[in-house]
This record gives sequence, C-alpha cells and structure tokens, in this order.
Amino acid sequence: MLNVTVVYALPQELFQEALELCPGSRVRDALAQSGVLEAFPEIDVESVPLGIFSRRVELDTPLTEGDRVEIYRPLKLSPTDARRLRAERRRVSRPKA
Repeated sequence: MLNVTVVYALPQELFQEALELCPGSRVRDALAQSGVLEAFPEIDVESVPLGIFSRRVELDTPLTEGDRVEIYRPLKLSPTDARRLRAERRRVSRPKA
C-alpha cells in the first residue's frame, strides 16, 4: 500500500487527508478517494494546477510512497505585481526629508 496525503489550502481553511492507496495509483485516484472534490465542488480537477511537493504534475502521474498531492489555487496577484505594489507602499510611507 502507498501512504499519500492530499492537501488543499485556502486563506482561512486547510484540507489535508492521509490515504492508503494501492500500488499503481495515480494523482486522479488520490483526489477521488480523499473527499476533497466533494468538500470543495468548485475545484475543476481537469483544469486546476496540481503538484507533488511543489513539482507540477498531471492527473495521470503515478504516485509513490509518501507523496503529498497539492491542489493549487489561482494567484490573485502575479509575483511581479506584488513586488511593484510593495515598492510603491514603501515609497509612499517614507518620510520626506
């Protein structure tokens, strides 16, 4: 048996389910058996980005012992935009000499 975990993090909530799956199981199997798709019906399993330990994977990726299947949410702000906004806030908050 394979021991894997399925994780889905929201700003105010964390879904984490440990599973025992048969050898040869794939990411798709872990998602189906974890209950995450029932708990969060807004997840579109065909289009949502998925990963195992921060490495992007597909639904048919085979699982190995100890894998953590991660479901990623879309970014609300790109990293570039976030840096730009932080720089603007620092510039505005500095006292003028």
